[in-house]
Amino acid sequence: MTGDPEPISADARHALEQELADLREERALVASTLKDPEEVGDRADQADELQRADQLRRLDGRIEDVQVRLKQSDLAGPPPEGVVGVGTTVTIRFADDTTQTLHIGEIADARDESLVTSDSPLGQALLGRHAGDTVSYDAPDGKATAVVVSLGTPGDQG
Repeated sequence: MTGDPEPISADARHALEQELADLREERALVASTLKDPEEVGDRADQADELQRADQLRRLDGRIEDVQVRLKQSDLAGPPPEGVVGVGTTVTIRFADDTTQTLHIGEIADARDESLVTSDSPLGQALLGRHAGDTVSYDAPDGKATAVVVSLGTPGDQG
């Protein structure tokens, strides 16, 4: 990302808001399982409590990250039309003439092979670009280039 607050699409914002609601729900569930320190018994119970407390810290950290990102997106305003941003679906053509439709997101998801994070080398190269632009980025095999074919779903210019 550029360091400035990046705009996000309505769909990406909705996904972050849903993640925030899910995180808060999970946090409430984990917090409800914590015991009063005086009630903790043997070492196994203490270990369980430490593990839940660590889980709470991780959840609190992610909740804070999502809240900050939502506030930043408010400052950035809506994403400009026809420009690659977080939440954009973009079709690109690689140097070997293959094309791929990708979704620019913020959080890696191993289940979504079409997702490219905005902080990855390709994601960073695509941010702010328009259809027809050529981008260069660092790939595992070295420098690579790709051309932005279109934004939106395949065949949908814009």
